[in-house]
Amino acid sequence: MNWNDIREIHSCLPETSKGWHQHSNGGGWVQDTALVSDTAHVSETACVYGYAYVSENARVYENAIISGNARVYENARVYGHAHIYGTTLVYGHAHVYENAIIYENARVYGNVHVYGNAIISGNAHVYENARVYGHAHVYGHTRVFGNARVYENARIYGYALVSGNAIIYENAFISENAWIYGYARIYGHAHVYGTTRVCGTVRIYEHTYVSGTA
Repeated sequence: MNWNDIREIHSCLPETSKGWHQHSNGGGWVQDTALVSDTAHVSETACVYGYAYVSENARVYENAIISGNARVYENARVYGHAHIYGTTLVYGHAHVYENAIIYENARVYGNVHVYGNAIISGNAHVYENARVYGHAHVYGHTRVFGNARVYENARIYGYALVSGNAIIYENAFISENAWIYGYARIYGHAHVYGTTRVCGTVRIYEHTYVSGTA
């Protein structure tokens, strides 16, 4: 794919290809300031720029972008229209795809899948077998892990923890130092915050606000 073709896909690219090259494994365009190892794959419609680093067995394909100081490595996969930037780390067997965005100092690793229009930012960590999708946003210093699911318009922020088999969805907010785990379900317009611990098979929904221990 020539430079004019790739610019039709990624309009943010400069007018000329000066300072860019095509990666030997996949033909994707890589800015000379970025680093992509020979073992990593960057497809011809994807691009890597800034000071980003893609290494080991990582694959970047379809229309994905890796930029800034982001690192994608080990067996991670980034594809669709996903964008990874900032000082983000994506590694392990993580998959980031569709229109997902990972930025700032976020960490995504393990067997995580982040997709749809989900956003992971700040100092958030998403790991193990967690799934974040829909229009969910995980940010701040939060941790989402285990088999947890966060989706639709849910927001996880502050220093909140979501783990186990917990599911957070619809328009629910989890914030401050709350910890949701076990088989708990938080949904509707519920907001769980403070130092609340919600576990077991508890259901919190509608417009409920909880601060304490459930």
